[in-house]
Amino acid sequence: MNRAVGLLEFNSIAAGIEIADLIVKSAHIELLQAQPVCPGKYVAMFHGEVGSVKSAVETGQKESKEFFVDSFILANVHQDVIPALTGAVQIGEVKALGVIETFSVASAIVAADLAAKTAQIRLLEVRTAMGMGGKAVLTFTGDIGSVEIALGTAAKNVADKGLLVKKSFIPSVHKDLMDKLL
Repeated sequence: MNRAVGLLEFNSIAAGIEIADLIVKSAHIELLQAQPVCPGKYVAMFHGEVGSVKSAVETGQKESKEFFVDSFILANVHQDVIPALTGAVQIGEVKALGVIETFSVASAIVAADLAAKTAQIRLLEVRTAMGMGGKAVLTFTGDIGSVEIALGTAAKNVADKGLLVKKSFIPSVHKDLMDKLL
């Protein structure tokens, strides 16, 4: 089964709520997030089979008219991305830490998928937009070499789009900080 993540962004909270309800009723998808984000926009993020996600995005674009801002479909998403988006990751041991901060939700999701497909890392979290001025941040762990490779590849992808705020590499995270990050 090919999984996909879809995202719709609206410039009206009321329209966003209305369209989120419509797409979840009209396509076989599961909402990951449906909430207002800074500054006064609304984002609906969902997953399902590729065809269902594509149908939901097309319906959302068509029905939201002037309230539509942007959309995104990431097909064949890495299996670790959805748990990282929903905060359902079992943390375990944290070795080296990679952090990528982006100016958009979509670019962070793509970066997470790319990082997970590039090297043997474990995604910890993809935190999106809410309370962060529309930005997003992803964190991942692994051995030093794997984190460096994943960080370089994923951050370059975001930077090439002009959406990279900052990337950080911490070879050995102090336990006190790790407890506060997650």
